[in-house]
Amino acid sequence: MDMTPRWALPLLFAGQAQKELFHNEALATIDALLHGRAESADLPEPPAAPEPGQCWIVAEGGMGDWAGRDGDVACWTDGGWRFTVPAAGLTLDIGDRDHGLFHDGVEWRASAVRDDGFYLDDQRIVGERQDAIAGPEGGAVIDEEARSSINMVLAVLRVHGLIHS
Repeated sequence: MDMTPRWALPLLFAGQAQKELFHNEALATIDALLHGRAESADLPEPPAAPEPGQCWIVAEGGMGDWAGRDGDVACWTDGGWRFTVPAAGLTLDIGDRDHGLFHDGVEWRASAVRDDGFYLDDQRIVGERQDAIAGPEGGAVIDEEARSSINMVLAVLRVHGLIHS
């Protein structure tokens, strides 16, 4: 075995020549993925002037240096482009979106947690917190059963953190 199983980082072995090259290659990959950030996941071709350390998720239809690398993480280094095939569980913050992406082992998927709420299958199910909802009071006709039911619903929503007092 000459590579790690998840990220194919090169392993060193006894008597190996130029160990620093293999070690540096592994460090470059770790540097790109550890607490990773990609500038975008929507570009099919490399940007004109990338800076060392910047990464992108190659969009479908990769062209130029990115041809055949759809879905891979492309990171610009002093030595040129380095590509990493994503593994299940890789999560990257995406600079031009309001959320990150994670790889499920087959494809990149949008994070459920975003700046404007929580999402399920790309549909927002919980949005930004609004003003508190007061319990029912007043009115010309007082229906104690209805008020009790409304108060129970409000209490459960508060316990789950969906509304506040």
